Amino acid sequence: MEVVSNRYITIKGHINEGAPKESDFEIKTESLVLCVESDSNVVIVKNLYVSIDPYQINRMKTHCSSHQAIEAAAPIVPGQAIEAYGVGKVVVSGNPKLEKDDLVVGHLKWEEYTVIKEVDRLNRLDAMGFPLSYHVGIFGSSGLTAYAGLFEICKPIKGEKVFVSAACGSVGHLVGQYAKLLGCYVVGCAGTKEKVALLKEKLGFDDAFNYKEEADLKLALKRYFPDGIDIYFDNVGGEMLEAAISNMNNFGRVAACGVICEYTNDEKKATPNMIDVVYHRIKIQGFLSPDHFNIHSEFMSATLDYLSNGKIHCLEDISNGVESIPSAFIGLFHGHNIGKKIVKLARE
Repeated sequence: MEVVSNRYITIKGHINEGAPKESDFEIKTESLVLCVESDSNVVIVKNLYVSIDPYQINRMKTHCSSHQAIEAAAPIVPGQAIEAYGVGKVVVSGNPKLEKDDLVVGHLKWEEYTVIKEVDRLNRLDAMGFPLSYHVGIFGSSGLTAYAGLFEICKPIKGEKVFVSAACGSVGHLVGQYAKLLGCYVVGCAGTKEKVALLKEKLGFDDAFNYKEEADLKLALKRYFPDGIDIYFDNVGGEMLEAAISNMNNFGRVAACGVICEYTNDEKKATPNMIDVVYHRIKIQGFLSPDHFNIHSEFMSATLDYLSNGKIHCLEDISNGVESIPSAFIGLFHGHNIGKKIVKLARE
């Protein structure tokens, strides 16, 4: 009967003010017996890759309106391992649907091994010849969020003008590419010159700018969209949302995907001009990827085709080892990541 040391990440206490810090986290270790009853339905997974997502900061707060919205946003209990999407390999199975060495994708945790009692939260994984990390990012929630937010919420038409904030992030870099493939005019914003260059030179955005270099965001967007914005894919909220609304055309659409600038600063809550919203008939809609599982097959078919034919680029930012999870997570709130942030926990 094999016993392993299982290291996991937890929060010491709730994080209610400001951006997360290294001192908010700790690595704990527990002994785990790699054995389950044959008819228990319990599975033990060795985690290979886990997703690092900014929304987790809201789960780390004592109170947040998102806590009751969906199960994935439920509050985190200090001291306990933190649930996250990921890819792993079954090491022990008491469930007839999964066997030892099966690759799986689904709800794991920020730890080296996860004991799964509800196997419907996992799916057997066919890597389809792609890196396993792709199934955490572009084939996972980030990809579906980008695809559904653009095509289901915003319903773009060829030739329309699209603005994407946090355009080098896990979702934004895909949104811009999907829009370009449809034939839209796409501009993205990011926080460094290097990211701006990447958007234009590698990802094919028509233009891009560093928002940190703009004294007036409304004027900046007017410069990049002299004829107005038709679609705004919002990943940040705050002043950028206000600026985009002031530059939108009649019947413009806003996909409210994330509000990262507000997660750690209550003073940055957006106050868009509602007269603009009303008289320009602008639609602002929040959404979550689970709302759109009905188009998952369509999303996968299109994305596989684009990747196979070199029409879309997948950006990943991968750190190594469970001990790197806190810094990887903290970096999201300082713009350190380029593309999807992932931590690799073990060799494939």
